[in-house]
Amino acid sequence: MSFDGDLIDPTAQEDEVLVDTALRPTNLQEFVGQERAQEQLNVALKAAISRGAAADHMLMSGPAGLGKTTLATITAKELGVPLRITSGPAIVHAGDLAAVLTSLNNGEVLFIDEIHRTAKPALEMLYLAMEDFRVDVMVGKGAGATALPLEIQPFTLVGATTRAGVLPAPLRDRFGLTIHLDFYGVSELEKIVLRSAELLHLKIDQPGAYQIASRSRGTPRIANRLLRRVRDWSSVNSDGSINVEAAKAALDLYEIDPSGLDRLDRAVLHALVTQFQGGPVGLSTLAIAVGEETSTITEVVEPYLVRAGYLSRSARGRIATELGLNLIQGLTDPKTR
Repeated sequence: MSFDGDLIDPTAQEDEVLVDTALRPTNLQEFVGQERAQEQLNVALKAAISRGAAADHMLMSGPAGLGKTTLATITAKELGVPLRITSGPAIVHAGDLAAVLTSLNNGEVLFIDEIHRTAKPALEMLYLAMEDFRVDVMVGKGAGATALPLEIQPFTLVGATTRAGVLPAPLRDRFGLTIHLDFYGVSELEKIVLRSAELLHLKIDQPGAYQIASRSRGTPRIANRLLRRVRDWSSVNSDGSINVEAAKAALDLYEIDPSGLDRLDRAVLHALVTQFQGGPVGLSTLAIAVGEETSTITEVVEPYLVRAGYLSRSARGRIATELGLNLIQGLTDPKTR
C-alpha cells in the first residue's frame, strides 16, 4: 500500500510553484526566522556592495522547504543583479554548465539547486570557474583533443543542498560563505502563516494560524500548503474564514495530527514497534513493511521523526525511541504534548 504524503513532503510540488513564488519574501526585512543566516548574508551582501565586486560564493544547506531558494532570490535582488536558476540534475554534461557560465554577465548570481546531484565532469569545471573565473572547453576528440580556456565574467554562485556532507571537499572549500538553515519554531511559522494569509486575502485569526503552524513540521513550505488546504475546507464548510475550529477540523480530515505526524509517519512507527520490536531494522526492510520507496522514508518521514524524537538512526538500522514506543503503544497521547 502506498501512502499519499504530499501534504508533509517538504519538497516543492509542480502545481504549487507559482503560489510559492507569490508568497516568497523579496528582501531580508520580510524574511521570517533564520536570524543567524540573515545576519551572515546581510554582512556578505553589504561588503560586496561596498567593494563594488561580485559577492563571495555561498553554500546554503539544510532540509528542503526552509528557504534556500528564497534567500538566493533575495541575494540577487539585494545586489541588484539578475538571478540565473538551474539545478544539479539538469547539468548532465560539462558542456551544459559551460553554456550557462559563459552567458553570465558581470556580477550575476547563479543559483544551482541540489548542487550535490551535479555530474562529476561538470563539478570539475565548476571548481575552475569559481576560483579563476575561467572554463576550459574541450575542442576535438580523442588524442587530438585540446582544452581551450575561456574567460568568464565574475559571478556569485549560490549552491543549495540538503546533503552537504556528500559534496566533494574541493567544492566545499571554494565557497566563501556556508549558511545552514534549520527548522523553524512554531511562533516563526505562525508569523509566516499570518503573512501568507494576508497575501492570499484570507481572513484568519491568531489561534487558527497557530494551529496550522504547530502541525507544519518546522517547515514554511508545509505551513503554506496546509494553509491552502484549510482555506479549501473553510470555503466549503463555513464562511471561508479560518479560526481554530476550522483549522483543527480541516487538518484532522487530512490526518495531520497535533504533533505534525501524518498516517505515513504513524505507519512507519507502527511497523517499527509492532513488527520489529522497536528495532533496529534496516531501511529497505522498513520501507517494504509500509509499502513505500526508501527515498520517501529518508527524505520525507525520517528528518521530522528524528528531530521530534520519535526515531533514531544507528549503524545497525532504525530504532524507535521511548517517545515513539509510547506513542504507538498508546501511553502518550500526542494531543496532550
